[in-house]
Order: sequence, then C-alpha cells, then structure tokens
Amino acid sequence: MMLKFLFKIFVQNFGRFLSGMVMPNIGAFIAWGIATALFIPTGWIPNEELAKLISPMLNYLLPLLIGYSGGKLIAGERGGVMGAITTAGVIAGTTIPMFIGAMIAGPIGGIIIKKFDKTINGKVKSGFEMLINNFSIGILGIILAIIFYEAVGPLVETANGVLGNGVNKLVQLGLLPITSLLVEPAKILFLNNAINHGVFSPLGIQQVSEVGKSIFFLIEANPGPGLGVLLAYVFFGKGSSKQSASGAALIHFFGGIHEIYFPYILMKPFLIVAVILGGISGVFTNVVLGSGLIAPPSPGSVFAIMALAPKGGLTKVLISILVATVVSFVVSSVIIKNSKSDLDLKDAQNKVKDMKAASKNEMANVKSGVSKIVVACDAGMGSSAMGASVLRKKVKEAGLNIEVTNRSISNLTEDIDIVITHKDLTPRAKKTVKQPLHLSINNFMDGEFYDELVKKLKEGDSSYGESKTFEGEIEKDSEKLFTLEKRAIVLNKETIQKEDALKEVGDYMAELGYVKSGYKDYILQREKESTTYIGNYVAIPHGTVEGKKEILKTGIVIFQYPNGIDFGNGNIAYFLIGIAARNNEHIDIISHLSDVIEDEDEVLKLKDEKNSEKLYEIFSF
Repeated sequence: MMLKFLFKIFVQNFGRFLSGMVMPNIGAFIAWGIATALFIPTGWIPNEELAKLISPMLNYLLPLLIGYSGGKLIAGERGGVMGAITTAGVIAGTTIPMFIGAMIAGPIGGIIIKKFDKTINGKVKSGFEMLINNFSIGILGIILAIIFYEAVGPLVETANGVLGNGVNKLVQLGLLPITSLLVEPAKILFLNNAINHGVFSPLGIQQVSEVGKSIFFLIEANPGPGLGVLLAYVFFGKGSSKQSASGAALIHFFGGIHEIYFPYILMKPFLIVAVILGGISGVFTNVVLGSGLIAPPSPGSVFAIMALAPKGGLTKVLISILVATVVSFVVSSVIIKNSKSDLDLKDAQNKVKDMKAASKNEMANVKSGVSKIVVACDAGMGSSAMGASVLRKKVKEAGLNIEVTNRSISNLTEDIDIVITHKDLTPRAKKTVKQPLHLSINNFMDGEFYDELVKKLKEGDSSYGESKTFEGEIEKDSEKLFTLEKRAIVLNKETIQKEDALKEVGDYMAELGYVKSGYKDYILQREKESTTYIGNYVAIPHGTVEGKKEILKTGIVIFQYPNGIDFGNGNIAYFLIGIAARNNEHIDIISHLSDVIEDEDEVLKLKDEKNSEKLYEIFSF
C-alpha cells in the first residue's frame, strides 16, 4: 500500500515538473502555431518569406525555452542559463525537434550548477563572486553541451524514433483511441496537465512539423467527455449537484478549466466509464476524419481549440467534440438515473482536496480535547508566526476555544497538544517534545492545510472551556506601537541569487538602524536550517534565536522583486519581508502581514505595483 502511495506521489510530482517546463512557454508555442497556420503552403495566407520563421522557432526557440525553464525550476536563473546551454548541445546533436531532449538537458543543467554553487558556498573571496559565477556557468555549460551533443542527443533521437514508430503503428492499426483507457482516469488524479504538456505536446509538435496538424493535441484536451458528464447532471442530477452542474459546464467548456468536473466523477466513481467511452469516441472520430490542431490549446477551452484548428479542419474538430459529448452524456445519464444513492457535492469536493493533499494523512490522528496548538520554527518568529496568525484566525472563525501561538523549537513544552512545523524541522521538534501530536507542513501559508485541521477539530469535542490568557497577551502586544517607515519599502529590485538577496535584506535593516551589521549572518544561518519561504510568493527572512542579540530595535523592510527570487523546489518569492523584533512585537507585525499576503492572487498583483505610496498604505500598521 505504501509503495503504491509513494509511486502515485512520484508520478504526480514528476508530471507536474514536466508540465512546469512547458506551461510557462505556452505563449511561444501559440506564436509558433499561429505562424504555422498562417504561412505554410497550406495555411490561411501562405507566405514563403514569413514561413522561414517556423523552422527556427520549432528547432531552436521552443526547445531552448523548455531547457531554460527546466533548469530554472531546479536552480533559478543560473539553472535556467545552464539548462539552455546544455539543451543547445542536444539540438546540435540531432536532426529532429528536440523537446524530449530539452526536458532532460534542462533539469540536468540546473542540478549540476546547483551542486556546484552549494559546494563553493562561503568559500569564494570577496570581490571574486561575479568572476566565479560567470566562468562556472561557461565552463560547466560547455562541458555538458559537448556530452549531450555526443551521447544524449543521438540516444534521445533513437528513442524518439522508436516511440514515433510505435505511435504511428497505433495510428495505422486504428488503436490510438485506446489511449483514453489511461488518459481519462489519470486526469481525475490531476495528471491532466502532465499528460497533455509532458507527453502529447512533444509528440504533437513533431507531427505538426511533418504534416501541419496533430491529433495528439485533441486526446487530452477534448472537453467533450467532461461536458457530457456535467450535462447529464443538469438533466438527471439531484440536489446541489444538479444546481451547480450548469455553471460548472460553462466554466469547463468555455473557460477551459477541466478540473471543475473531477468532483462530479468522484460523486459517482462509475462515471469514469462515461468519460473513457467519450474519450475513445472522440479520438476515434478524429482518426476517421483525420482531424487535429496546429498547437496545444491552453487552457482547454472550446475557443482555444477552435482558434488552433487548421484551415478547413474546424468542422472536423467540432464533430469530434460533439461525438465525445454525446457518448459521455448518454452513458452518464444511464448511470445517474439508475444510481441508488446521491453523494453530496461538498463531500466529493473534499475528496478532491484530500487527493491533492495526500501528504497530510497524518492529520487523521487529530483527536478531541485539543486546547493548545503551537506553530514552531527555529527562531520562533517569521515563518511560524505567519502560520500561527493564519491558523488563529481560522480557529477563531470556527468558534473554537483553542490557544494558537508560535514558538522556537527549543522552547516547546510537553503540555502542548499539537505542534506544527515545516517538514524539514519536524524531526528536531520530535526530539524536543514527545507528548504532542506533530504535524508537518510544506508551506506556512497553506490555507487548505489549516482548513482541514480546523475541520477535524470541529468534528471532535470543541468544548474546551474558556480560552487561556493568549487573547490577553495579543491585546497587550498590539499596544506596542510599531510604525512602518516609507523608506523601508524598496520597489523593482533586480533578480539575484537567494543568498545575495538575503544579505541585502540584512544590510538594509542595518542601514535603517534596526540591527547590527552581523544580523545578516544569522539570517543566512536561519535559511540554511530551514527555508524562510512561507508560501504565496513571499519569504520572511529573519535571524536565528542567537541573532536576537544583534537587534537594536523592532523594524521590517519590504523588498519587491517583480521577476522573483528562487527559493528552490519551484518556490519563487516576489516579496522578501525582513523582520527584526526586540521582544514579541513580531506577533502584531505578522498578524497584520498575514492579512495582506494571505491571498496569493493579491500578491501577484502587488509584485508589479510601481507606486510605493500604494504599497505603503497596504502594508502600513
């Protein structure tokens, strides 16, 4: 059972990584697709001169972008450059569009430079950083490019040929529709983007370069199977599922958000048969009619699909969607009408959340009688304070009399009921205290994690008597006035390495008189022990417990990075908020900040804000 679970997690993470290399570059794919649709000899407006754009984009631009993105996911900007250099070796060593090779070369380039940077960290003399940074990429990059040119490129080309022959054989035998037996169930496991952009897009792009369109772009992206299920609920569903299905159908079909129909499948798992048959019917129709698209549609909206249909092929594409919808609708209708039970939609949506949060299974051990929860990190401020602030609000809104606070791991005590720590710090917390239930979190701003915890606490006995003195302590702390200085907000900073950005935060805090110059060393030490990236594109750099001796007065600085700072593992921070607190003022500070950054969409808007006065108003206390 554990092996199956680990395998599922691996597949999901690997799929998301593949998707993460392609998704940021969808605009470039569409640009290439438009050029192909317009200017090839069979295009809408054939143009021999402008058609010269197509081959360089296909053979060089797109693979290089994928390689860059793959390297960047591993090691930030430096990883991206290394990934692109390595990918150049694959491109030069082959005669076909090298998308699969780029998906291998990019991450490997990122891994190599990340390992190198870790090895020399702290060993480069001051003044030589730029020299080492540039030459390390240049030397290691060309070595990897040569290796991939000589070995990996030809190997991938051979494997690609074998795979292409296999797929072509399926097409010739008319067996391509059977891929829906795997594709449709995998979509319900949230592997839709990984399948579409990690598997079918590279195959489809190569097919487009040969015949001007590809059926692969319509295997996963066809909205027909999901639409058929939703329409069946509209006509034959009951209760909340029937009432919500029409809106879900509009979002799915016109908005291209396919995930919205997944809970409706989970309400009646046998409906997987309907989407499989719908998918098979759609693919079979495309095989018979010879239809396809010129580029991967993203999102999978009917509008995007129509826009990417080749000249003279729109009707065929729409027929395949219609057939898939009708088949899925008929089968779904029979299943829904003959169903003896009707699972509530909210329960099904909760199942979706459970699947996306499989790593939180430990929360099943939450029991009744909880009166004290502590969110802990190394220093007992910053990350843990932010997490405690978010959880405290949710506990209060739920009407639970539970004390929620934050501490350093060294100050944990056995009278605590639940301790929440970052997964990297959980082993240390367990050594410090044995009695509490230990929960691990990957992202201190993970609202779903806290929602699930509060839900389980409410299911238990929430009559814990009057809350303890914590509320009074908060009120007392809030009386300690703190004023954000306008000069503490710095906009539009250039993207640099994480360590350099953390040093800048520490230096600026010292410049403003909040800390001594040595505080930045404790910030760097804190980051080595556990990341200060808290989620929602925000990091909260702060020192370790020992670093408190370097604090002169309470203060914060806010650095805005429109292009982000890479904190590893795919985490990008657009804001670095440095905190120094003499006593417990950070509780009030963090409580306010959590209101601002709890909505990640709002953070994404603020990352490009050019008006410092507006940011000052938003972040002011």
